[in-house]
Amino acid sequence: MSIHKTEAIVIRKWDFRETSMIASFYTRDFGKLSGILKGIRAEPKKFSSSMENFSHNDIIFYEKRNSSLHLVSQCEMKDNFFNLRHNVAKIGIAGVMVELLDTIMPPEDKNEGVFDLVVSSLKELETTANPDKILTIFKIKILSLSGFKPHFDSCSCCNSRIIGESKFSLSLGGLVCPGCYKKDLRARSIFRGTIASILHIQKNDFKTNLNLGLNPQIKKELNIILNAFLNFHLEKELKTEKVLNNINNLSVAVP
Repeated sequence: MSIHKTEAIVIRKWDFRETSMIASFYTRDFGKLSGILKGIRAEPKKFSSSMENFSHNDIIFYEKRNSSLHLVSQCEMKDNFFNLRHNVAKIGIAGVMVELLDTIMPPEDKNEGVFDLVVSSLKELETTANPDKILTIFKIKILSLSGFKPHFDSCSCCNSRIIGESKFSLSLGGLVCPGCYKKDLRARSIFRGTIASILHIQKNDFKTNLNLGLNPQIKKELNIILNAFLNFHLEKELKTEKVLNNINNLSVAVP
């Protein structure tokens, strides 16, 4: 077995037998992988991490060539993102991030850009007064970095440059020009400001995007389009997104 050390975000974990635990990680150097931590429940001091979901850790693991389940021998906490864990809405957003990460990224496919995006988003989520904006940026950036992004540079059908009006097609995966409207009669109209915002977020780094202003109308349309795109192409709604929506609805209902 080969031995490796890498940074890792805990995606989820579950108990295994009486004393051990299995965890799914997204790592900087190896992408998504799963590992067993033997004896962690019987001797928690053996590991320097509480292994909480979406925590940032250094792990050492033995790679098993004949199995997708590796042996994690050490796990040391780097950042627990303690400050966001006191806010229910922020916990919900962090949950959406890691579930989307888990759903989109294939096993053992290295993508350092995605890893850095997750860490930066969680760090910013700790202190931001606008957590919904962080989630919007995260969704657009992870779709772009993973190669899963909707097509907003030109018409998805004829590839021509779009000048003026356009519509957004879920089935075609992006914008369609007026000449191609008939190819998807369910395509919906979209504000130019929404298109410009998506392109800006796709092309700029995380810190630059934090300064982007989003008016309520564009913010609302971004959420509708991104969630519709994800649900259509993933063929399911994220479980954590449902929970987050329920939290937000309760917050609105409280007088």
